[in-house]
Amino acid sequence: MKPVHQRLNLYTVGDEAYVFVSAGELGATQSLTVHRATGEVVLNPLQTPIPQHATRSDKSVHGILGMISLSLSEYIVVITGRELKGRLCGNDIYRASDFDILPLNPNVNVLNPPHPVEGHLLALLRSHLQSGNFLFSYGWDLTRRLQVQWESRNVDSSKGFWEVADDRFFWNKFLQTRFIESSEKQDLGSFILPVIYGTFDVRPIFINGRHMQLALISRRSRYRAGTRYFRRGVDHEGHVANFNESEQLLFVEHQTANGAARKDDDFAHQFSFVQIRGSVPFFWAEVNTVRYKPDLQVMELPDTPDAVKLHLLEQVSTYGPQILVNLVNHKGHEKPIKDGYERWVTQLNLPEVRYQYFDFHTECKNMRWDRISLLVDKLERDLQKQGYFHFDSNEPQPHMLQNGTVRTNCMDNLDRTNVVQAALAKHVLNRQLQHIGVLTKGQGVDDVEALSKDFREMWADHADAISKAYAGSAALKSDFTRTNERTRKGLMDDGVKSVLRYLKNNFLDGARQDAYDLFTGAWIPRRNPSSMNFLVTDPRPLVIRSAPAIASFALFMICAGLTLPRSSDYSLVYYFFFWIMLLLAATIFMVTYGIDYVSWPKLIPLDPIIYYDGPGYRSARHGMGLKGVNVKLGLDDGAKWLSSKRKGGKEVESIPMVHKRVD
Repeated sequence: MKPVHQRLNLYTVGDEAYVFVSAGELGATQSLTVHRATGEVVLNPLQTPIPQHATRSDKSVHGILGMISLSLSEYIVVITGRELKGRLCGNDIYRASDFDILPLNPNVNVLNPPHPVEGHLLALLRSHLQSGNFLFSYGWDLTRRLQVQWESRNVDSSKGFWEVADDRFFWNKFLQTRFIESSEKQDLGSFILPVIYGTFDVRPIFINGRHMQLALISRRSRYRAGTRYFRRGVDHEGHVANFNESEQLLFVEHQTANGAARKDDDFAHQFSFVQIRGSVPFFWAEVNTVRYKPDLQVMELPDTPDAVKLHLLEQVSTYGPQILVNLVNHKGHEKPIKDGYERWVTQLNLPEVRYQYFDFHTECKNMRWDRISLLVDKLERDLQKQGYFHFDSNEPQPHMLQNGTVRTNCMDNLDRTNVVQAALAKHVLNRQLQHIGVLTKGQGVDDVEALSKDFREMWADHADAISKAYAGSAALKSDFTRTNERTRKGLMDDGVKSVLRYLKNNFLDGARQDAYDLFTGAWIPRRNPSSMNFLVTDPRPLVIRSAPAIASFALFMICAGLTLPRSSDYSLVYYFFFWIMLLLAATIFMVTYGIDYVSWPKLIPLDPIIYYDGPGYRSARHGMGLKGVNVKLGLDDGAKWLSSKRKGGKEVESIPMVHKRVD
């Protein structure tokens, strides 16, 4: 593939342009100019001089993330800090650690925007940049699995990185739109850097005289991206929420006669094993109501079978035959999801899709997590048939190709999914090491402590990163992944993580979801900030907004009363009774109108889901107020104010409303 600039010098030519000049790592190259007045991107001829009045930035630019248009200006986002995460096949893998946002409009100050809407959108952009785990390499295509890179190696040499990148995992693809469009007339390939949102870890291993590298990469899809409760299920194009591709890589180095390793990109064996995860692929959601357990909503839409089929056929086309491992509970709150999934898979009856249910909580109750081996045994034949990618440097063609994947899901595709994927990865790693003679037939990963420790830590860190991106906290049940045991301390840690998830999912995730939608282009701002004042105002009625203040003041007065001198306990009884009753009344009110206190996304409102009344299933309708009382309080039937704040806005994904009662 064509090389990408690793370091650029940035020059600001007054209010006219930004100029990016290579720091010289690729030899004599053309500079790039972005005109501030028009946003035009121009590749300059060789040896074009820098204008004398240009000012050079004191920061080095390690890559151009792209351009984004907000309400008052377009902005160039550049990577100004990077952290080395490791080396893979002789290529450095970096995490972007710092960014700069450069306005094209000279009248816009990024630190002090002239309009609150612009300030809000910039804050969303910054929060996404600071909280995301963005990975890139100048020589290794992180967006594609090893097998695909090998299969297309002959045609890739003449193309730029962005041209061969997997569209699903090219996280900054929307921001690179202007540069990609400009590449039709000029070759900007050396300036377009694909970035993934995911995880990367690589560990050196030495077993029985063999030098090896074990690596794990996860790639998060930019389609239907978002947070735990605000992105569930499938969309009308067949994309599911929280879709991740996880690739476990094993490299076994050549050895010299005296046992010393050769250069780090010379491997005798290259292995790759890929698994995927994603939300259950039909239309469903969980509606937050500030209660610990949200309301479950299943929507029976006319195009549900088409959406399910689109998703499954896309996976078959991309990876080969699919084994659908479902870990959702068979009873209680999750049962409708299990039943719906099985119904659609059975109805479609696709030839290269096999469904496998595993009752995780029943089989592994009382912390008997070793019983996950039951699932591995059920999948043994499929794993043998699907195989893994294995390239032996002594052979012109791969020794084996992976033909198919296991698609694992639980309710969130996080905790139970992490445990099962790690178990399957360990099973395949055992086979790979036995195949090349590093381990004997009776040995396994757990028999080599150093390897077992690195393997467990790698998969546990991988699980934590995916969980933080989607749910806001580290993964539950990670003590088993790290130690091979389920402990009581792990249960206590899971309790703390669950509380953290509850707080973030109900009261903080709205802005986080907006940041995803802004960055990935699911929502595009209009060039009129006044038309988007709903982003910086609170349209809720006064009675709704006042309840938390009343509850907080009542709690303060109760705490203050505990410190008052007790000259008369009798008089304090009335004092505490009054404030406790006021606190209780305010709390009951907030729970009754719980939907109004959830931090909902503002860019793409979820009204079609919250107020869905078509055919399907709804576990309850909590948090919508009291019928008859809402109108008297001016609340217009619960939280209907949500839908009135964004009139005329574009709905990226709408759900048809069928005026029938829920079954």
